[in-house]
Amino acid sequence: MSISFSYLGPPGTFTEAALAQVPQAAGQDWRPVNNVGEALDDVVTGRSVAAMIAIENSVEGGVTATQDALANIPGLRIVGEYLVPVRFDLVARRGTTLADVTVVNAHPVAYAQCRAWLEKSVPHHGHIPSPSNVAAAADLLTAETADAAIAPPGISAHYDVEVLAENVGDNPNAQTRFVLVSKTTDLPEPTGHDKTSLIIELPDDRSGALLEMLEQFATRGVNLSLIQSRPIGDEFGRYRFVIDADGHARDERMSDALLGLRRFSPKVIFLGSYPRADRAPIVHEERYADQVFVDARAWLSGILGSNSPR
Repeated sequence: MSISFSYLGPPGTFTEAALAQVPQAAGQDWRPVNNVGEALDDVVTGRSVAAMIAIENSVEGGVTATQDALANIPGLRIVGEYLVPVRFDLVARRGTTLADVTVVNAHPVAYAQCRAWLEKSVPHHGHIPSPSNVAAAADLLTAETADAAIAPPGISAHYDVEVLAENVGDNPNAQTRFVLVSKTTDLPEPTGHDKTSLIIELPDDRSGALLEMLEQFATRGVNLSLIQSRPIGDEFGRYRFVIDADGHARDERMSDALLGLRRFSPKVIFLGSYPRADRAPIVHEERYADQVFVDARAWLSGILGSNSPR
């Protein structure tokens, strides 16, 4: 039986480009799906060994559909992250001009990254959301609900569309961060340039609760590269926080922070420790080095040992 990897399709998406960076996926079956939920369901049911999903954009921030899915589907782990530069073209059916465009088909995240260009170049346009950047272009050939689409560069090699404008994104340095998700519980060894992802619920809605949560990291010298709130949904004032922390769960300071978080909140979801895509080394003050925590634990063990019951 062949091994399958799931990704947001159809072929030609940025998600496929991220999956192409995974050595283990080379030569295996790739299964295009329609949304994040379907990709993760493939992993849960065993249809695929892993799924590539977008989790953060450098312009728009966290992908909320992914964050909410990871919070509600148990037993998933992030095993790697990958960065893909994102560029966009405006494409249309052949014979269409820019002056003809009144409705644009685009994935919501792509549309947000091209909004300023569209408002300037097509000021009276409407927007129809699409499940993916490639599907936005493909739909031009099967439906006439939109006049143009925001799509990845090179889309005309896959579909009979005409490029009306290139590089229509508002930020030329935009990147999307993707993560590979599986059901494995194996924790890789630390590399020195790792990231740990967590989802944490505040235990209650009260003054200082968020500060107490953040102190679990601050007092141990753990830097946060992402923190984003998401409503739990059961009532107003109840939130969970999606967090990326610099370091690995096997690092002494991170292990100590995880223990503190578990004492603080009974609902901490560990999503995994994995190498950063940019391979940037984790820098911390010497007072938060692993040996400092080891020495402190040995000191306490000595105290407890000398006061054992007689």
